[in-house]
Amino acid sequence: MSVILGIDGGGTNTRAVIERDGVELGRAHGGSMKRLRVGAEVAEANLRNLMKDVYAAAGVTQVDAATVGVASATMPGVMEWITAVLEEFHVAKSEVVGDEVIALDAAFEGGAGILQIAGTGSNTIGRTATGERESAGGWSSTLGDEGSGYWLGLHAIRRSLKAYDQLKPTPVLERAAELWGTTTLDELVNVGNATPGPDFAALAPVISELAAAGDELCQGLLEQAAQDLAEFVLLVRKKLKERHGLTGEVPVAWTGSVLEKIPTVYGRFTELLKAEAPEMPVAASAVIAVEGSLWRARRLAEER
Repeated sequence: MSVILGIDGGGTNTRAVIERDGVELGRAHGGSMKRLRVGAEVAEANLRNLMKDVYAAAGVTQVDAATVGVASATMPGVMEWITAVLEEFHVAKSEVVGDEVIALDAAFEGGAGILQIAGTGSNTIGRTATGERESAGGWSSTLGDEGSGYWLGLHAIRRSLKAYDQLKPTPVLERAAELWGTTTLDELVNVGNATPGPDFAALAPVISELAAAGDELCQGLLEQAAQDLAEFVLLVRKKLKERHGLTGEVPVAWTGSVLEKIPTVYGRFTELLKAEAPEMPVAASAVIAVEGSLWRARRLAEER
């Protein structure tokens, strides 16, 4: 009769679910708990508010086991501050793992497979049935995360500024100004360079919309995103086969708003994978990462 908690702490928002013996008691949504995105104080406040909301929804005051999946879980101090908050809310046993770990377990429940994450950030992880892992990409919004919502937004601005210099204006800058509340190009650049920076990932739906309307700059960005994501999957597939002797085709799962909400990217992504590996099974719908947190929390509750 264990009460368990699963949390999916994405780069933009956070989801929490409490269940008992497979029956959901309550769920809640909250703001980002990623310190690099919102700062330490806001991240901690968002987690505390989420815990209050999910406890109220579930009608509980304590939890037997909890798994939290969060971006940047391996950064110094992240595990410690999250664990401390969980202890305040009377969580008996807990673990903090990367958001890619819970998404892998949501898709494969400990089994072999490749997961492509393409939300605010991006990462590609493969795992054998015996636990060996390989990865590609996921080197942070500053150094990588190709194909992510953040990457799309950032590079849309960069390419649009270059087009502006070439006297080839695009609607991207105008739409970004609307989102960011700026009235001049100098203001927009200042906001783009601020720390913490603006929500570049919020531009992804705008880029999709403009691409559908025929904007070549945005169409090129979506094509590049699909190519990068497919390339990472094929690279991880190659590593699993060559380094770990994995035979047969490896199933591919995916999660994140870029693949889930931009049909152009998902369609081209699957097309490129099928061209290279026709027998590779590719999931038709997104992984629900919080289910991986719950799966891990159940196992944690059973440990003695």
